[in-house]
Amino acid sequence: MRTFIAIDLEPGLKTALQGLIRALKTTEADVRWAQTNALHLTLKFLGEIDEEKSAVVKRTLHEIAARHASFPLRLEGTGAFPGEHNPRVLWAGFAAEPGLLAFQDELERELEREGFPREERAFHPHLTLGRVKGPGRVREAMLELERHRRDSLGEMTVHKVALFESRLRPEGAEYRVLAGYELT
Repeated sequence: MRTFIAIDLEPGLKTALQGLIRALKTTEADVRWAQTNALHLTLKFLGEIDEEKSAVVKRTLHEIAARHASFPLRLEGTGAFPGEHNPRVLWAGFAAEPGLLAFQDELERELEREGFPREERAFHPHLTLGRVKGPGRVREAMLELERHRRDSLGEMTVHKVALFESRLRPEGAEYRVLAGYELT
């Protein structure tokens, strides 16, 4: 199974993001836009794992969640990777809240002990709005994205994290929660 650990967003945040994606779509840029019903904040991508590794991840997630209290999650700002001049991914960002950073850091450390490679890049809390397919009208999309660079798009309190399975389909990825873990 292709898996990742993430925070599912509350409906209010998804609605705000749907509005932002709708505004970006009006540019008619050559971008594959995210499916708005499945928006989430990925904490750790695990890739293909078997049932044995899945059991290890579930146990580790249960233990980490039991050690962390709920924390705020603020959706604010937009940008592009690797940069604005040659964008490949358009994103909306999250504030670097201490609770979020502490949870994600412990997740990396504990899963590394279990044989999962540590992410080489620093954690940059964001979600993908769209992936650039070609150069057509991308400049217009970047101008629209720039209009929202400093916007606050809403907030929620994180009470739960989940292990997701990702199934790749021609129309886009389909996500399914395999297990959810309540924070203390």
